[in-house]
Amino acid sequence: MAHDPARIPAAFRGDRPRVAVLTADGVPAPHNLPALRERADVVLVDAAGLAGALGDADVVFLWDFFSTALRDAWPADGTGGGPGGIPAWVHVAAAGVDAMLFDGLRDSRAVLTNAHGFFDTPIAEFVAASVLAHDKGLHASKSLQHAGRWEHRELARTAGSRALVVGTGGIGRATARLLRAVGLEVRGAGRTARDADPDFGRVVASSELAAHVGWADHVVLAAPLTDQTRGIVGAEVLGAMRPSAHLVNVGRGALVDEPALVAALGRGAIAAASLDVFAAEPLPGGHPFWSMENVHVSAHMSGDVEGWRGALADQFLANLDAYLAGRPLANVVDKARGYVPSGAAPPPAA
Repeated sequence: MAHDPARIPAAFRGDRPRVAVLTADGVPAPHNLPALRERADVVLVDAAGLAGALGDADVVFLWDFFSTALRDAWPADGTGGGPGGIPAWVHVAAAGVDAMLFDGLRDSRAVLTNAHGFFDTPIAEFVAASVLAHDKGLHASKSLQHAGRWEHRELARTAGSRALVVGTGGIGRATARLLRAVGLEVRGAGRTARDADPDFGRVVASSELAAHVGWADHVVLAAPLTDQTRGIVGAEVLGAMRPSAHLVNVGRGALVDEPALVAALGRGAIAAASLDVFAAEPLPGGHPFWSMENVHVSAHMSGDVEGWRGALADQFLANLDAYLAGRPLANVVDKARGYVPSGAAPPPAA
C-alpha cells in the first residue's frame, strides 16, 4: 500500500490499530499507557519478543531507544503496509536515529519519526555549562577542594571567545543561541557552507572541518551520526585545533576517533574534552578517559532533564492522535540523511 511519507492513514483495517511498544527490564512503562490503550491495541514487548509482534503491528514505539532489536527483528522481505509485513510507522523516543537507519528500514515504506525538538534546550544548557566549567576551572577547583588545597588561579574570560558548533540542526542551533547569549562568537559547521545564517552567522562546510577548527576555542559536536559524520574528528582535525582548545561532544561517540583523541589530549595537542557520549556505552572500565585529568566524563545524560521520560511519552501520544486522525505526523525523519528536515532553514546536517 503506497502512501505519502509525511502522512499515514489512521488504520488500514476496520479494527483498532496495533501498537508494539519495545521496552526492557528496568525501563518503566510510559506513564500514559492507559491513554495509549484507549486509542489502540497495545502490546509491551522486550527485544526477544519484538520479532513475534512486528508482523501484527501497525506502529512500533521504540521506548527502549538504545536497543538494536528492531534491526534484528526486521523481516528481510517486508514491504510494509501493516499486519503480515512491516509496520507503517516507527517512532523512536530519542533524537538520534543512527541505530534505526539500517538498510531494511531505510529502504522500506515505513515512516520514521523521532523526539526532535525536546532535547534542544537541555543539551544546549549542558554545552554552555561545560564551556563555563572549563573556562572557570570548576573541575580543578573541585579536585583542589578534595585535596584540601587553597590555590588562587586566574581564569579564562568566556565572553569574546569562539565556539564552532558542528551540526546545524535543532540542538546545534539552540546551542549557538545560548552560547551567543553568554558572549561567545559562534560559527556552525554543516553540510553546506553559507555566509548568512540567523543562528550561526557563518556556516562552514563540515567536510572541510580541519581548515576551520583552528579558529575556535571550543569545538562542540552536536551532529547526527551518518556515513558522512562518522569519525569526523580524527587525527587531522585534532592536529589542526588550538593547543588551548576544548572539545565538547554531545552528539554521538562515533563522531570522534577516540584513540586519536586520547593521543591528542595526552601530548597536549588540545587542552581538554568534555564528553557525554562514547563509542561504547557504558564507557568500559579501564578506558583512558576515566583517569585523564583533562577529560570530563558524563553518562550520556546531557538532555535527560527531570521529567524527560514523561515528556517523550506525551510526544508519542500526540503523534498517535495525529495518526488516528489521518493528519501528517510530526518529526518525520529523512531516512536518506538521518535527520528531521527544517522548513525554516537549510537541511540541518553536519
